[in-house]
Amino acid sequence: MGKIPHSVRLDADKCMGCTNCIKHCPTEAIRVRGGKARIIEDRCIDCGECIRVCPHRAKKAVYDKLADLEGKYKKLIALPAPSLFGQFNNLDDIDYVIEGLKKIGFDEVYEVSKAAEIISDYTRKLLEGNKLKKPVINSACPAVVKLVTVRFPSLCDNVLPILAPVELAAKLSKKEAMKKYNLKKEEIGCVFISPCPAKVTAAKYPFFTEESGIDAVVSIGEVYLKLVGEMKRENINEILTETGRIGLSWGTSGGESAALLKEKYLAADGIKNVIRILDEVENGKLDDMEFIELNACIGGCVGGVLTIENPFVAKTRIYNLRKYLPVARNVYDSDKISPPEATQKLSKSYSIKLDDDVKTALAMVNKIAEVASHLPGLDCGSCGAPSCKALAEDIVGGFARESDCVFILKERIAGLYNDAFGRDRYNN
Repeated sequence: MGKIPHSVRLDADKCMGCTNCIKHCPTEAIRVRGGKARIIEDRCIDCGECIRVCPHRAKKAVYDKLADLEGKYKKLIALPAPSLFGQFNNLDDIDYVIEGLKKIGFDEVYEVSKAAEIISDYTRKLLEGNKLKKPVINSACPAVVKLVTVRFPSLCDNVLPILAPVELAAKLSKKEAMKKYNLKKEEIGCVFISPCPAKVTAAKYPFFTEESGIDAVVSIGEVYLKLVGEMKRENINEILTETGRIGLSWGTSGGESAALLKEKYLAADGIKNVIRILDEVENGKLDDMEFIELNACIGGCVGGVLTIENPFVAKTRIYNLRKYLPVARNVYDSDKISPPEATQKLSKSYSIKLDDDVKTALAMVNKIAEVASHLPGLDCGSCGAPSCKALAEDIVGGFARESDCVFILKERIAGLYNDAFGRDRYNN
């Protein structure tokens, strides 16, 4: 499989060449060369960490705009992520959000949390069948899935091979709309309201299915600004929400794993914590776990860079909203819903490779180790690479020189001075 275009992009005009992004990228996918950052596309997982830490806003997420969807489809279906409901202050009823979405132009609303409850029920059945490789790693966070393929390819078979809730939501909602309005599939637009750039990329280039049912992805931030003015405190004559506590809880860390009703599970959020857990899984330290839920963002999806609220505040709001809901409103029904299993295997071809030839790659590994041994090992980032090891890799790959290290350059300049003047410029 070829390169996948990313939703995280660099605005070179705003980039000041600082090293904040390279120090926080979990896959070392960024270098600073010639005073500007550069994203190595093969390594980028669209987690949005660089967007979060860039003080100059030189990193940005690319997504669809609501205005561009006007007139494109005969009917529009909103697919709101559970995290959307945690963005509003003093919200005590999800129905206000659903009604608001219809007021801003959507013909139908299908809550992703509804599909999440179906996925939770189906996952429970799969775990009971003991056919999955354990510990099972959740597949709902595309940044985590891509991280596994890039940095931990040996764990690809541990990733839960089923569709993300939003894909199931798109599939089911479009089927319902086709029947209700007597329209063709292509005449209906499913619009996912996303909390993060990784989900934007996954909707356009899905992991587990050849073609996504999502037609457009907009940001929670943009929708929030339009919704606030339309969410009037007026009586709604019917119950609009079709989700329960389980589905809504998917918007926060721990919600997915808790829904499985298993004791041997683990939930971790934040990309650094995710990497630590994956390291332990790879080393066999968590073999006693049945299910591991990992979310790249702090707090879960409520912490995505396309949201507007503090993730801890949003998480509390979702917990408060759950009090008014039943445990669940949806289960997997095999008579009505086809199995939401992956139709294609998770590819290991995304993993970082030094060379396609094994012998050449091994020789490069040895050369990288040799070059790294001559570097100071300070991982200061001044060279434009996130670590001395990364610089050594760049040097062997022909993308950098040893003199890019400021400490080596300093020593060489001092050596030239000594040769020219016959004395140590530092000790006179």
